[in-house]
Amino acid sequence: MARVLVVYDGRAGLIRGLAQHVGVGVALVRGATPVLLDVEDADQDELLRADALILGSPNWTGVTGRLKSWLDESGDLWESGDLAGKPGGAFTAGWSPRGGLEVTLQQILHLLVGHGMIFVGLQWTERMRRSGSYYGATASGELTNDDRDQARTLGWRVATLAVRLEAETS
Repeated sequence: MARVLVVYDGRAGLIRGLAQHVGVGVALVRGATPVLLDVEDADQDELLRADALILGSPNWTGVTGRLKSWLDESGDLWESGDLAGKPGGAFTAGWSPRGGLEVTLQQILHLLVGHGMIFVGLQWTERMRRSGSYYGATASGELTNDDRDQARTLGWRVATLAVRLEAETS
């Protein structure tokens, strides 16, 4: 069973809502189990047990300090390579659709790739005109059905790759 860790800074309701729908997308994949944790409840051992990692942060024109500090503590894993080759994804939410959502997603992408992870974004769909980004799921102002669908799609895509990779190594 591929364990997909979804860690998010849950101070904002929008990001918690997106995290729940990312988890639903993960659960749709046979052989995948979602583990949703607020960054306050996550420890570094969770990273070692994970087969994939999806990170979520409210958009503060970059990730929040709490999530960044938690990620900074994973620096030893950069050197050991324990996360290398595992799939990872990103999601964010904020009050403005043009207030830096993609900057936040790109910062998460940078952190995942720094660990040697395989970044999984979203493919283009017509829905992306209204919601989401190539870099990950987004929401602004309030959670819409398009936002929920993008989050589920992200969870599904990351989990699907995690299950495939796990099958290859078994």
